Amino acid sequence: MLDGGVALHHRPSIFLHSQFVSPVCIKVRFLPLFQASSIESLIHKATFQFSTVLCPSSCSLVHEYHNNMQLQPTSSSMTTVSTEFMYQTLPFTTHLKRAWHSNPNTIVTCTIPVLNEGNNNNTNKRRNNSSKGHASVAFSESWSKPAQYYDFRDTHQMKALNRFCKLGKYTEALYFLEQMANRGYKPDVILCTKMIKGLFNSKRVDKAMRVMEILEKHGEPDAFAYNAVISGYCKADRIDAANGVLVRMKQRGFSPDVVTYNILIGNLCGRGKLDLALKVMDQLLKDNCKPTVITYTILIEATIIEGGIDEAMKLLDEMMSTGLQPDMYTYNVFVRGMCKQGLVDQAFEFVSNLGTKGCAAPDVISYNILLKGLLNEGNWVAGERLMSHMFDKGCEPNVVTYSILISSLCRDGKIDEAVNALKVMKEKGLVPDAYCYDPLISAFCKEGRVGLAIEFLDNMISDGWLPDIVNYNTILASLCKQGKASEALNIFKKLGEVGCPPNVSSYNTLFGALWSSGEKIRAFEIILEMLNNSIDPDRITYNSLISSLCRDGMVDEAIELLADMESSKYYQPTVISYNIVLLGLCKVQRIVDAIEVLAVMVDRGCQPNETTYTLLVEGIGFAGWRNYAMELAKSLASINAISEDLFKRFKRSYRTFPVPDVYNELTLSD
Repeated sequence: MLDGGVALHHRPSIFLHSQFVSPVCIKVRFLPLFQASSIESLIHKATFQFSTVLCPSSCSLVHEYHNNMQLQPTSSSMTTVSTEFMYQTLPFTTHLKRAWHSNPNTIVTCTIPVLNEGNNNNTNKRRNNSSKGHASVAFSESWSKPAQYYDFRDTHQMKALNRFCKLGKYTEALYFLEQMANRGYKPDVILCTKMIKGLFNSKRVDKAMRVMEILEKHGEPDAFAYNAVISGYCKADRIDAANGVLVRMKQRGFSPDVVTYNILIGNLCGRGKLDLALKVMDQLLKDNCKPTVITYTILIEATIIEGGIDEAMKLLDEMMSTGLQPDMYTYNVFVRGMCKQGLVDQAFEFVSNLGTKGCAAPDVISYNILLKGLLNEGNWVAGERLMSHMFDKGCEPNVVTYSILISSLCRDGKIDEAVNALKVMKEKGLVPDAYCYDPLISAFCKEGRVGLAIEFLDNMISDGWLPDIVNYNTILASLCKQGKASEALNIFKKLGEVGCPPNVSSYNTLFGALWSSGEKIRAFEIILEMLNNSIDPDRITYNSLISSLCRDGMVDEAIELLADMESSKYYQPTVISYNIVLLGLCKVQRIVDAIEVLAVMVDRGCQPNETTYTLLVEGIGFAGWRNYAMELAKSLASINAISEDLFKRFKRSYRTFPVPDVYNELTLSD
């Protein structure tokens, strides 16, 4: 044992090697104790430290930051390290709640060619766009006339209720409905059904059921209303409640129709519960309700996934034996299922034989499914033949056809051909949609041609399609990768103005770019802005912050942040998180602290990987204890915790252990 040092014996739970009995003796006299801190507190603390070094002229701002901090001082007392390998002294059991009081001021002022006023007249479309209006409520005159003088459909209240429903303000509409029902009005079943659907879609289940209660008590519900409730419960994954409504529906004298059963069957199939769906099918038949083509198609699609093509074919035969004739949608379900299972040749043969089954010729959807299956396999020759066959049969490609073609070309690096396909598409009078532009924008960014990516983004807007945050994040990431943080900042600043506010990925990307470019205070301000906008950090945010702090020697703050991550319900530290901290500790030769973190890591159920052990061995060797480093490496190699090649590398570098540096191997997106 080194004089004055402390012996740390390895526990089997870490190295799983009972024969390694020689202690790793490390000369360390005290171990600092840390406390968990919120991201915001740590950023204020780090900002203060950087400001005093980088911009001493801004001391007033820095002191204002410092005065707002609520940080607990760490213990300055000397703590002797015990001989146990795993301690409970690190701060992974004490956590502070995040405080949300960051600086709301905008950091960046810049311009970028994004959505301009010239496009405001376009009907901009996106995958799930919705335009919400603002209602100006004039309640006073609605209640000024005696209710008994008016029929329900002609009242001002009814018009107001209708207005709210059109605006999607179903909670306000429910208020009117309750007031009118209390005054003796008979609710309109059509309007109530619309309210039920809207409230279920906005996940307000209790209010949707309140509408149904009012309708049952004061009006006359019909099968459509009950179907809306059953559908809402199914979408909310409350099958028992849906069955309860079905029972109540029967008790009130309403016979479930095939739509009712299709709702139940479709929901069960969508959740992978084919057996229960088939039982509902049996109940449908017992109730003398005839299944439709839709009923069988739903079951066939689920059977392909759970039982295979052959079982689905049996269901198709059963369907046809009842006199029901499959439509092209049903056949396309088979084609899609075959292609997803890699049976593209069988799918092609199936489509070719449709004419012999008395079915109409394959439609463009059939060809699109086949084309996607072929191109996903990289079979461009067969894909070209299919396109020619498609033209020969008089089936014109649609926008989806070209989006499949463009996406596949970009994926295989044939960007110029993809651009040409877009040009041909426009010449045929087809307007590209977002799914045509997305792969092109991504491909240009991947090749570093950000200018072209922005140009196609503008073309996308001109064609009436609003880019989504994924498009902008792709461009941001490409600019940041090229070291153009200021240009990325320009785009970032404009995101809110074009109706596409940044998400956590946007902030993560910009933080990394600003930090790498040396603008560390501004990088911290970006994270504070994110917190101020109520955007929760994710695992990448934590890992990026921890890595950045470690790189600049602020390892204590990184450990505090790791402790804050431990307190998160959503993003627990991964092996990457721990490895980043281990690297930071090893580079400053704080080996005992590194072992401490490793012990906590194992106690938390996070399995170390080869990088973890590499960091520890190199860290011990770099600190001057080469014999112990090699002894540990030998033990790890004997239990296959590290590879033979890595062990040989350790032997070669025995005399001169390098500074631990495996940042390139740490993937923050883990």
